Amino acid sequence: MAAAMASTAERAVLEEEFKWLLQEEVHAVLRQLQDILKEASHRFALPTSGSGAAVRQENFVLSTSGTDQVKGVLTLQGDALCQADVNLKMPRNNQLLHFAFREDKQWKLQQLMDAVMLQLSRARNRLTTPATLTLPEIASSGLTKMFTPVLPPDILVNFYINLNKLCLTVYQLHVLQPSTTKNFKPAGGSILHNPGAMFEFGSQRYEVSHVHKVECVVPWLNDALVFFTVSLQLCQQLKDKVMGLEKGLWFLLWILRGP
Repeated sequence: MAAAMASTAERAVLEEEFKWLLQEEVHAVLRQLQDILKEASHRFALPTSGSGAAVRQENFVLSTSGTDQVKGVLTLQGDALCQADVNLKMPRNNQLLHFAFREDKQWKLQQLMDAVMLQLSRARNRLTTPATLTLPEIASSGLTKMFTPVLPPDILVNFYINLNKLCLTVYQLHVLQPSTTKNFKPAGGSILHNPGAMFEFGSQRYEVSHVHKVECVVPWLNDALVFFTVSLQLCQQLKDKVMGLEKGLWFLLWILRGP
């Protein structure tokens, strides 16, 4: 009898805790999440409909810890890469190539738009895990038509976001002759393709001869990632509390019902 009374008292306590959690803490956490996500959205500096305010441009210098084969400056405006000024030193003859975006072209960074529109976990993953692309997908992406002067046919470029960095990859290609394609094996999708990767585009087969990757740090991307991470942690903590109380209530109900 005493055990049953104790269990009933414990049940009442748990029910009160559960009620308090739903009425008070859930709302407090949701308000906190709203503030964090609002601050995160401000970091993206994306244009809003009807605001009329121009989004400022930011310049970032590309660099790498390795060679200086590729140098350049990227100009970011909201979710658009509005200028890319790139110098490429060809390893075969040290010829210096210079190319930049045409004035009438911008490259939308889909990863940024996705990160704003998707749910928390997917939004964070969109910034931390770049899409895997095949070389034909990169060749047909339209980036090769963004530049002036026109890129040589043996050059491919790709832009993507990885964590708090905006990355540029330059692939130098050489054409595979028909007599050398008996061991042709097209490469699959990858974030970064290595020298030796083969692919077919149009009616021609190619092999990657050199790969150059440079990047620049975008500080507000790091802020956004921190906000996403904190928000996910808050959601997980709240979920754990709710599930813990729910299990306690079910356990007490089972005890009160008896065997």
